[in-house]
Amino acid sequence: MTTPDFATIDWRGRAVRIECQWIAPEKTGAPLIVFLHEGLGSVAMWKDFPTQLCDAAGARGLVFSRPGYGRSTPRADDETWDVDFMHRQAHEVLPALFDALGLGHERPWLFGHSDGGSISLLYASRFPDRVEGLVVLAPHIFVEDVTVENIEKARTAYLGTDLPKKLGRYHDSADSAFWGWNRIWLHPPFRDWNIERELDTIRCPVLAMQGIDDEYGTLAQIRGIAARVRGCELLEIPECGHSPHRDQPDRVIVAATSFITKNRRQIP
Repeated sequence: MTTPDFATIDWRGRAVRIECQWIAPEKTGAPLIVFLHEGLGSVAMWKDFPTQLCDAAGARGLVFSRPGYGRSTPRADDETWDVDFMHRQAHEVLPALFDALGLGHERPWLFGHSDGGSISLLYASRFPDRVEGLVVLAPHIFVEDVTVENIEKARTAYLGTDLPKKLGRYHDSADSAFWGWNRIWLHPPFRDWNIERELDTIRCPVLAMQGIDDEYGTLAQIRGIAARVRGCELLEIPECGHSPHRDQPDRVIVAATSFITKNRRQIP
């Protein structure tokens, strides 16, 4: 990947700096894959996976850290996220970032993991003509007991282990990243969060993958997407947990590359 860069957007009435990294930007005629990280992720936490996928797919890549994560602007001390926090990322932050980077004319592929997968689905639902296709790994479309139980365990680990130090390697503010994610997922009203109906307006190709041993969700998540999105393809991966790109990277790269190649729009 190239050296980290930053874009500034106006979000919630303040200037927010977004950490970005480009992969093979010189391939101007190649498809663009935008990588959206999980609830505790960042640019650095993807490691070299985006480069490997873009190399295999012959694509350019954009990797970025959402507000509150990585080297992007941390949450303000008094900023709490509400039940619609993923909708705001999809409907406000992502369009603002694309505009700031001069990508308004592009129709990118979105490659999203966990919360990033949910945000990808919400973006494609709201802006069906602005996206070429989706590859989503372990996305959430509703809240399950197993998800909440393991997020509660993560809170216990954050308070009682060296998890803050470990996250500090990847985020300017580990507290910003962790508590923004953890508190909203454990907020009682969030138990009713559900985006199934919004999937009905997705028109692009979708590949949804999930590990059979996913500790943060059951296969009902991706099967629910297939029930709503016509032509959605599923890949249920054995010996794989919540992060298929870490647990089974080769399988994910082969599947994603094949899917993108098969569905790539031919530009005259």
